[in-house]
Amino acid sequence: MAPLLLLAACATGPRVRTDMDPEADFSRYRSWAFYQPLAMEESGYTSYLTERIRAAVRREMTARGYVHDERSPDLRINFQGVVREKTDVYTVPRTDIQYFYSYRARTYVGVPVWYDEAQVSHYREGTLTLDVVDAARNRLVWTGDAIGRVVQRTPQERAEAADQAVAAIFARYPFRAGGAAPAAPVR
Repeated sequence: MAPLLLLAACATGPRVRTDMDPEADFSRYRSWAFYQPLAMEESGYTSYLTERIRAAVRREMTARGYVHDERSPDLRINFQGVVREKTDVYTVPRTDIQYFYSYRARTYVGVPVWYDEAQVSHYREGTLTLDVVDAARNRLVWTGDAIGRVVQRTPQERAEAADQAVAAIFARYPFRAGGAAPAAPVR
Protein backbone atom coordinates (compact mmCIF):
# COMPACT_ATOMS: atom_id res chain seq x y z
CA MET A 1 0.00 0.00 0.00
CA ALA A 2 2.92 2.38 0.51
CA PRO A 3 3.36 3.01 -3.25
CA LEU A 4 -0.02 4.71 -3.24
CA LEU A 5 1.37 8.00 -2.10
CA LEU A 6 3.54 8.45 -5.10
CA LEU A 7 0.64 10.50 -6.45
CA ALA A 8 1.83 12.95 -9.02
CA ALA A 9 2.14 16.47 -7.69
CA CYS A 10 0.96 18.34 -10.72
CA ALA A 11 -0.12 21.97 -10.58
CA THR A 12 -3.76 21.09 -10.02
CA GLY A 13 -3.10 18.29 -7.51
CA PRO A 14 -4.95 15.00 -7.36
CA ARG A 15 -8.60 14.60 -8.41
CA VAL A 16 -10.77 14.54 -5.29
CA ARG A 17 -14.16 12.85 -4.90
CA THR A 18 -16.31 12.89 -1.78
CA ASP A 19 -19.58 11.42 -0.60
CA MET A 20 -21.55 11.57 2.63
CA ASP A 21 -24.47 9.97 4.44
CA PRO A 22 -27.37 12.44 4.06
CA GLU A 23 -28.87 11.26 7.35
CA ALA A 24 -25.72 11.87 9.43
CA ASP A 25 -25.99 14.57 12.10
CA PHE A 26 -22.54 16.20 12.09
CA SER A 27 -23.56 18.68 14.79
CA ARG A 28 -23.16 15.96 17.47
CA TYR A 29 -19.58 14.97 16.54
CA ARG A 30 -16.86 16.56 18.65
CA SER A 31 -14.15 13.93 19.15
CA TRP A 32 -12.33 11.43 16.97
CA ALA A 33 -9.77 8.62 16.89
CA PHE A 34 -8.25 6.33 14.28
CA TYR A 35 -10.12 3.20 13.30
CA GLN A 36 -8.51 0.03 14.63
CA PRO A 37 -6.99 -1.65 12.71
CA LEU A 38 -6.36 0.81 9.89
CA ALA A 39 -7.00 -0.58 6.43
CA MET A 40 -3.55 0.58 5.29
CA GLU A 41 -1.96 -1.48 8.08
CA GLU A 42 -3.83 -4.71 7.34
CA SER A 43 -0.50 -6.47 6.74
CA GLY A 44 0.27 -5.96 10.44
CA TYR A 45 2.91 -3.24 10.33
CA THR A 46 3.18 0.50 9.88
CA SER A 47 5.36 2.54 7.52
CA TYR A 48 6.70 6.08 7.44
CA LEU A 49 3.94 6.97 4.95
CA THR A 50 1.27 5.62 7.29
CA GLU A 51 2.68 7.74 10.10
CA ARG A 52 2.85 10.77 7.79
CA ILE A 53 -0.83 10.32 6.83
CA ARG A 54 -1.75 9.93 10.52
CA ALA A 55 0.02 13.21 11.32
CA ALA A 56 -1.71 15.01 8.42
CA VAL A 57 -5.14 13.70 9.52
CA ARG A 58 -4.43 14.80 13.12
CA ARG A 59 -3.51 18.27 11.89
CA GLU A 60 -6.65 18.57 9.73
CA MET A 61 -9.04 17.31 12.44
CA THR A 62 -7.48 19.59 15.07
CA ALA A 63 -7.80 22.57 12.71
CA ARG A 64 -11.54 21.81 12.50
CA GLY A 65 -11.93 21.81 16.29
CA TYR A 66 -12.18 18.05 16.86
CA VAL A 67 -10.58 16.59 20.00
CA HIS A 68 -8.57 13.36 19.76
CA ASP A 69 -10.08 10.81 22.18
CA GLU A 70 -8.95 7.18 21.97
CA ARG A 71 -11.38 5.93 24.65
CA SER A 72 -14.79 7.07 23.41
CA PRO A 73 -14.61 9.05 20.16
CA ASP A 74 -17.65 10.24 18.24
CA LEU A 75 -15.88 9.58 14.93
CA ARG A 76 -13.29 7.07 13.78
CA ILE A 77 -11.09 7.72 10.76
CA ASN A 78 -9.80 4.98 8.50
CA PHE A 79 -7.58 5.27 5.43
CA GLN A 80 -6.23 3.02 2.73
CA GLY A 81 -4.30 3.17 -0.50
CA VAL A 82 -4.68 1.29 -3.75
CA VAL A 83 -2.48 1.33 -6.85
CA ARG A 84 -3.82 -0.01 -10.16
CA GLU A 85 -2.34 -0.46 -13.60
CA LYS A 86 -4.29 1.63 -16.11
CA THR A 87 -4.33 1.92 -19.91
CA ASP A 88 -5.36 4.94 -21.94
CA VAL A 89 -6.20 4.48 -25.61
CA TYR A 90 -6.68 7.63 -27.63
CA THR A 91 -6.36 8.80 -31.21
CA VAL A 92 -4.17 11.52 -32.63
CA PRO A 93 -5.07 13.18 -35.94
CA ARG A 94 -2.34 12.74 -38.53
CA THR A 95 -1.80 13.93 -42.04
CA ASP A 96 0.44 12.52 -44.72
CA ILE A 97 0.98 12.79 -48.44
CA GLN A 98 0.65 9.74 -50.66
CA TYR A 99 2.00 9.80 -54.18
CA PHE A 100 0.20 8.28 -57.13
CA TYR A 101 1.29 8.07 -60.74
CA SER A 102 -1.10 9.86 -63.09
CA TYR A 103 -1.03 8.32 -66.54
CA ARG A 104 -2.97 11.28 -67.90
CA ALA A 105 -0.47 13.86 -66.54
CA ARG A 106 2.44 11.42 -66.95
CA THR A 107 3.84 12.38 -63.54
CA TYR A 108 3.53 11.58 -59.87
CA VAL A 109 0.82 13.51 -57.99
CA GLY A 110 0.86 14.16 -54.23
CA VAL A 111 -2.50 13.68 -52.49
CA PRO A 112 -3.01 14.70 -48.86
CA VAL A 113 -4.43 11.97 -46.62
CA TRP A 114 -5.94 12.54 -43.15
CA TYR A 115 -6.30 9.72 -40.65
CA ASP A 116 -6.35 9.00 -36.91
CA GLU A 117 -3.46 7.13 -35.35
CA ALA A 118 -4.19 5.08 -32.20
CA GLN A 119 -1.91 5.73 -29.21
CA VAL A 120 -1.71 3.53 -26.10
CA SER A 121 -0.42 4.78 -22.74
CA HIS A 122 0.20 2.48 -19.76
CA TYR A 123 0.47 4.07 -16.30
CA ARG A 124 -0.22 3.45 -12.62
CA GLU A 125 -2.99 5.28 -10.78
CA GLY A 126 -3.04 5.61 -7.01
CA THR A 127 -6.04 6.30 -4.78
CA LEU A 128 -5.92 7.41 -1.15
CA THR A 129 -9.28 6.98 0.58
CA LEU A 130 -10.19 8.56 3.92
CA ASP A 131 -13.32 7.28 5.64
CA VAL A 132 -15.05 9.07 8.52
CA VAL A 133 -17.12 6.60 10.54
CA ASP A 134 -19.75 7.23 13.24
CA ALA A 135 -18.09 5.32 16.12
CA ALA A 136 -21.29 4.51 18.02
CA ARG A 137 -23.06 3.00 14.98
CA ASN A 138 -19.90 1.87 13.12
CA ARG A 139 -21.40 3.51 10.03
CA LEU A 140 -19.63 5.46 7.28
CA VAL A 141 -20.80 9.10 7.34
CA TRP A 142 -18.28 10.77 4.99
CA THR A 143 -15.60 9.58 2.56
CA GLY A 144 -13.06 11.28 0.34
CA ASP A 145 -10.68 9.99 -2.36
CA ALA A 146 -7.55 11.61 -3.82
CA ILE A 147 -6.72 10.06 -7.19
CA GLY A 148 -3.60 10.68 -9.24
CA ARG A 149 -0.89 9.14 -11.39
CA VAL A 150 1.85 7.25 -9.59
CA VAL A 151 5.39 8.38 -10.35
CA GLN A 152 8.77 7.38 -8.96
CA ARG A 153 9.92 9.78 -6.25
CA THR A 154 12.27 10.16 -3.32
CA PRO A 155 10.91 9.31 0.15
CA GLN A 156 10.70 13.01 1.04
CA GLU A 157 8.67 13.77 -2.11
CA ARG A 158 6.34 10.83 -1.34
CA ALA A 159 5.80 12.18 2.19
CA GLU A 160 5.01 15.65 0.82
CA ALA A 161 2.60 14.10 -1.70
CA ALA A 162 0.87 12.32 1.21
CA ASP A 163 0.40 15.64 3.00
CA GLN A 164 -0.96 17.25 -0.17
CA ALA A 165 -3.39 14.37 -0.80
CA VAL A 166 -4.77 14.53 2.78
CA ALA A 167 -5.08 18.33 2.58
CA ALA A 168 -6.88 18.07 -0.78
CA ILE A 169 -9.38 15.59 0.66
CA PHE A 170 -10.02 17.63 3.81
CA ALA A 171 -10.45 20.79 1.73
CA ARG A 172 -13.75 19.17 0.67
CA TYR A 173 -14.76 18.21 4.25
CA PRO A 174 -17.27 20.98 5.10
CA PHE A 175 -17.77 20.31 8.82
CA ARG A 176 -16.31 21.58 12.09
CA ALA A 177 -16.62 19.99 15.52
CA GLY A 178 -20.21 20.43 16.68
CA GLY A 179 -21.10 22.09 13.36
CA ALA A 180 -24.28 21.50 11.40
CA ALA A 181 -24.54 19.88 7.97
CA PRO A 182 -23.89 22.16 4.99
CA ALA A 183 -26.81 23.73 3.15
CA ALA A 184 -25.44 22.78 -0.29
CA PRO A 185 -24.84 19.13 -1.20
CA VAL A 186 -21.23 17.96 -1.00
CA ARG A 187 -19.70 16.88 -4.32
